[in-house]
Amino acid sequence: MLQQILNHTPHYVWAILAFLVYRGLAASRARVLGLRAAFVMPGLMLALGLHSVAANFGLLSLAGAAWLAGLAAGAALAWRGAGVHALALDRAARTVRVRGSWAPLVLMLLVFAGKFAFAVALAVQPSLGGQLAFALPACAAFGALAGGFMGVPLRLLAALCAAPASAAPAAV
Repeated sequence: MLQQILNHTPHYVWAILAFLVYRGLAASRARVLGLRAAFVMPGLMLALGLHSVAANFGLLSLAGAAWLAGLAAGAALAWRGAGVHALALDRAARTVRVRGSWAPLVLMLLVFAGKFAFAVALAVQPSLGGQLAFALPACAAFGALAGGFMGVPLRLLAALCAAPASAAPAAV
């Protein structure tokens, strides 16, 4: 069965995995990002999560509510974690210095593995999509993972709103 799953997996899935590993390894090192770049991956993960829930269960459903609850919980935990890894915001240069962390790689691999397992489960047993016992925990978990990407951008937004435009580089 594992061989059948691998044989029926589209090739682009492996390219996505390679890209996620590349981005996760890059995130493990301290780096300076443009402000827009700091929002790209979290925004992408948020959009993918919304799309998955909408396409499979509908946003206005119990599964959508479970995803939102998971998103809020994941974002709250990520907010606390982002505070531990102080960021240096430079408003004048429109950059942020981000400390390296393995958390983004772990989160991206968890999202990939979860979505892969989710797709396989639905392909093997399509009736699972209509069962709340399957949909609610899956959507809550995917919401929490998407929320895990929100710590840094939420901290940046808070710092951008709080600091005057002429402020010197500040820790976030």
